[in-house]
Amino acid sequence: MARLTTFSRLLITIAIVVGVFFAVRTFFPNLGKSGASSETTTTTTEQPTGSETASNNSGGSGATTWGKSSSFTPAAFNYTATPPSNGKLKGVVELGATGFNSFIIRVDAQKNWKLEKAEYGASLVYEKLATDDDVKSGLKRYIADMLGYGVGPKEIHFVISSGAKKVEITQKISDQLKGMGYFVNEVTPQQEAQLALRAALPNAYRSKAFVVDIGSGNTKISWVPGGALEAPGAKYFQNNLSDNAVYQEVSGKAKQVPSNLRETCFIIGGIPYELAKQVRNGKERYTVLKAPADYKADGEKQKAGLNIYAAVADATGCKQFVFDWDANFTIGFLLNL
Repeated sequence: MARLTTFSRLLITIAIVVGVFFAVRTFFPNLGKSGASSETTTTTTEQPTGSETASNNSGGSGATTWGKSSSFTPAAFNYTATPPSNGKLKGVVELGATGFNSFIIRVDAQKNWKLEKAEYGASLVYEKLATDDDVKSGLKRYIADMLGYGVGPKEIHFVISSGAKKVEITQKISDQLKGMGYFVNEVTPQQEAQLALRAALPNAYRSKAFVVDIGSGNTKISWVPGGALEAPGAKYFQNNLSDNAVYQEVSGKAKQVPSNLRETCFIIGGIPYELAKQVRNGKERYTVLKAPADYKADGEKQKAGLNIYAAVADATGCKQFVFDWDANFTIGFLLNL
């Protein structure tokens, strides 16, 4: 090495360094990659975003709480009821939990019907502020209006709802009617559920839908064949019932609706009426409601009604609730005559 020139020594040194470099690359390929491996491990253990979590957990009906915590855009509802042919006028006065309501329909032999006139009125009778004369004069006005419209005297009927029977003043009203020569029809919650079903469920939907009637005194859930259940109504807060207790009870009842009938729910009653008013398109007969979570409650009764609506939606997984502006259980009573 002493006889080598400086340049020769430099070339030999470079050759040795290059040889060592390639030897290390050949026999120790992973040397220096521990940092990259650690970084890769950290990346693969990151949690998904909120939207990804919702997507992963949403699979299947009933996996999400549609009624309480998420909104939904329902499908359009396209159905036109068959009008009556050469129908006859019939009238009914409902003694409800909050007052008198009257309805006149035209119905033919095939039970096709059309609502001709409806009158809703919250009455002071139920606030115990009316006298016997007030009761009698109010009833006479309803009767006179029907006669003037063309309804025959024998085609005027009176029905006491199952919720109204729980109101103390109802018996006084019933006695006044009997004194005027009218028979008063009383219905049980199960009968009321079946009558609501008769009026609100079109024949074309008998094999794929059910009916919910949210009244002040009680809620009725019904379906074909024979389903008729009762749950608390939209004034349950007056009976010191909690929202959670009612939600659980309504949910338990709604889960009994057969799975093949949960595609559509025809929903009627005071609270659904208030909700439908917010989204009705012109004078359409059928209005599809928004998801329960998309409504903001106005008052205790509406809050309670939305709680009931949410319980039915969550329990059944149904996402098309159709309000019928014309149907109610008293019309079902007329159709069954």
